[in-house]
Amino acid sequence: MRFSGATVLVTGGTGSFGSTVVGRLLDSDVEKIIIFSRDEKKQDDMRSALQSDKVRFVIGDTRDSAGCDKVTRGVDFIFHAAALKQVPSCEFFPEEAVKTNIIGSANVIDAAIRNGVRKVVVLSTDKAVMPINAMGISKAMMEKIAIAKGLEARELRMGTAISVTRYGNVMSSRGSVIPRFIEAIKAGRALTITSLEMTRFMMTLQESVDLVLHAFRNSNGGELYVKRADAASIRTLVGALERFYGTAVRKSLIGPRHGEKFHETLATSEELGRSSDIDDFLEISPDSRGLNYESQGEQSVRKSTVDLSSDTVKQLTEEELILKFRDAGIEL
Repeated sequence: MRFSGATVLVTGGTGSFGSTVVGRLLDSDVEKIIIFSRDEKKQDDMRSALQSDKVRFVIGDTRDSAGCDKVTRGVDFIFHAAALKQVPSCEFFPEEAVKTNIIGSANVIDAAIRNGVRKVVVLSTDKAVMPINAMGISKAMMEKIAIAKGLEARELRMGTAISVTRYGNVMSSRGSVIPRFIEAIKAGRALTITSLEMTRFMMTLQESVDLVLHAFRNSNGGELYVKRADAASIRTLVGALERFYGTAVRKSLIGPRHGEKFHETLATSEELGRSSDIDDFLEISPDSRGLNYESQGEQSVRKSTVDLSSDTVKQLTEEELILKFRDAGIEL
């Protein structure tokens, strides 16, 4: 996908993903990048850091449909990254997760269709797969809305291709466990650990951007994209940090927090049966049938019996995880 002369909107653009994708876009011949978010302090910090005439900052909230309509006028492409992402806080305030992750996402998508945006990619999470927490449930509903509207726009030839990307733990993203662990080690504090046996997919921010750009290049509407990723246990993660710093760290085990799983899943066996492989990416095709199933014949799917889960994929060793830290640009 070429961004030559294009206007790109990034919702939640001051976050970790937004900052990374903006850096990638500024290396292209994009004409304008619009950052749409609520936090004026983060916007001011980003404006000062970038010092670019190509970047325009707009204060607003995806919960406001009129604001979404206004900011999407004249836009060619949208990266929809605005979200409530912290699992425990969404457990205590589930209505806020609904307002941002579900209603806010629908507002952005509807505004994009009304204003003739060419492509929209919404960012999701492995927690949307067989969700047990409010954040995951709200993201699962966001996925369903995006796919349904993507199929509708495709069928009615509305001119807007809408797709979903789903990824696991992004290693250096704001609020993720690795930066918190490193901060605690440097301050001489004990590491607060839920369980050493938990596993998580490990992706870099650059890999998450690669996934979104892959979706932009290949989507026609209604698809869901996943990047295959390796995983690691919290035990291995702590061991890698101990090895790097050359010291044993104190550990404070607290057990799983509200809404936390021991293992995450990037794609279910049912989804894998409708998927195709392109390099390290999976494209999960939408079910484009209508409700009159009897008249449409049998749908052909591949049989898959294993979910793509963080406890079944390749498990990184401590040495491999340290190399992954460096790839992610984490300063240990």
